[in-house]
Amino acid sequence: MNTGQTDLMRGNAVFAWIALATGLLLLVPLAAMQLSSDVVWTASDFVAMGVLVFGMASLGTLVARRVRGHRVLVGVLFAVAFLYAWAELAVGIFTDLGS
Repeated sequence: MNTGQTDLMRGNAVFAWIALATGLLLLVPLAAMQLSSDVVWTASDFVAMGVLVFGMASLGTLVARRVRGHRVLVGVLFAVAFLYAWAELAVGIFTDLGS
Protein backbone atom coordinates (compact mmCIF):
# COMPACT_ATOMS: atom_id res chain seq x y z
CA MET A 1 0.00 0.00 0.00
CA ASN A 2 1.20 3.49 -0.74
CA THR A 3 2.45 5.49 2.27
CA GLY A 4 0.38 8.51 1.23
CA GLN A 5 -2.77 6.42 1.27
CA THR A 6 -1.89 4.97 4.68
CA ASP A 7 -1.45 8.46 6.14
CA LEU A 8 -4.78 9.51 4.63
CA MET A 9 -6.53 6.52 6.19
CA ARG A 10 -5.00 7.16 9.60
CA GLY A 11 -5.82 10.84 9.39
CA ASN A 12 -9.43 10.11 8.50
CA ALA A 13 -9.84 7.43 11.17
CA VAL A 14 -10.80 10.25 13.51
CA PHE A 15 -14.18 10.35 11.75
CA ALA A 16 -14.82 6.74 12.70
CA TRP A 17 -14.06 7.67 16.32
CA ILE A 18 -16.42 10.64 16.05
CA ALA A 19 -19.15 8.34 14.69
CA LEU A 20 -18.55 5.87 17.53
CA ALA A 21 -18.65 8.64 20.15
CA THR A 22 -21.85 10.01 18.60
CA GLY A 23 -23.49 6.60 18.79
CA LEU A 24 -22.40 6.11 22.39
CA LEU A 25 -23.64 9.58 23.32
CA LEU A 26 -27.04 8.82 21.80
CA LEU A 27 -27.29 5.73 24.01
CA VAL A 28 -27.68 8.02 27.05
CA PRO A 29 -31.17 9.34 26.15
CA LEU A 30 -32.12 5.90 24.82
CA ALA A 31 -31.28 4.34 28.20
CA ALA A 32 -33.02 7.20 30.02
CA MET A 33 -36.17 6.53 28.00
CA GLN A 34 -36.14 2.95 29.26
CA LEU A 35 -35.76 4.01 32.89
CA SER A 36 -38.04 7.04 33.09
CA SER A 37 -41.20 8.32 31.45
CA ASP A 38 -39.87 11.87 31.72
CA VAL A 39 -37.52 11.42 28.76
CA VAL A 40 -39.45 11.22 25.49
CA TRP A 41 -37.41 11.37 22.29
CA THR A 42 -38.75 10.57 18.84
CA ALA A 43 -36.73 9.18 15.96
CA SER A 44 -36.38 12.69 14.56
CA ASP A 45 -34.86 13.84 17.87
CA PHE A 46 -32.21 11.13 17.63
CA VAL A 47 -31.50 11.98 13.99
CA ALA A 48 -31.27 15.72 14.71
CA MET A 49 -28.91 15.21 17.65
CA GLY A 50 -26.83 12.69 15.73
CA VAL A 51 -26.43 15.06 12.81
CA LEU A 52 -25.66 17.95 15.14
CA VAL A 53 -23.03 16.08 17.18
CA PHE A 54 -21.37 14.29 14.25
CA GLY A 55 -21.57 17.35 11.99
CA MET A 56 -20.12 19.81 14.48
CA ALA A 57 -17.34 17.44 15.56
CA SER A 58 -16.42 16.58 11.98
CA LEU A 59 -16.52 20.17 10.78
CA GLY A 60 -14.52 21.27 13.83
CA THR A 61 -11.91 18.62 13.06
CA LEU A 62 -11.62 19.72 9.44
CA VAL A 63 -11.32 23.39 10.37
CA ALA A 64 -8.79 22.65 13.12
CA ARG A 65 -6.64 20.80 10.58
CA ARG A 66 -6.53 23.93 8.40
CA VAL A 67 -5.97 26.44 11.22
CA ARG A 68 -2.75 25.27 12.80
CA GLY A 69 -1.99 27.99 15.35
CA HIS A 70 -5.43 28.49 16.88
CA ARG A 71 -6.86 25.00 17.38
CA VAL A 72 -8.06 25.72 20.91
CA LEU A 73 -9.95 28.77 19.69
CA VAL A 74 -11.54 26.71 16.91
CA GLY A 75 -12.59 24.10 19.47
CA VAL A 76 -14.13 26.72 21.75
CA LEU A 77 -15.98 28.38 18.87
CA PHE A 78 -17.43 25.07 17.68
CA ALA A 79 -18.39 24.12 21.25
CA VAL A 80 -20.25 27.43 21.66
CA ALA A 81 -21.96 26.98 18.28
CA PHE A 82 -22.98 23.44 19.27
CA LEU A 83 -24.41 24.56 22.61
CA TYR A 84 -26.30 27.42 20.95
CA ALA A 85 -27.82 25.12 18.30
CA TRP A 86 -28.69 22.53 20.95
CA ALA A 87 -30.41 25.13 23.15
CA GLU A 88 -32.33 26.55 20.20
CA LEU A 89 -33.54 23.14 19.07
CA ALA A 90 -34.43 22.06 22.61
CA VAL A 91 -36.28 25.06 24.01
CA GLY A 92 -35.80 28.03 21.66
CA ILE A 93 -33.96 30.36 24.02
CA PHE A 94 -33.52 33.21 21.54
CA THR A 95 -36.08 32.26 18.88
CA ASP A 96 -39.12 30.02 18.72
CA LEU A 97 -37.45 27.16 16.79
CA GLY A 98 -37.89 24.71 19.66
CA SER A 99 -41.47 25.63 20.45
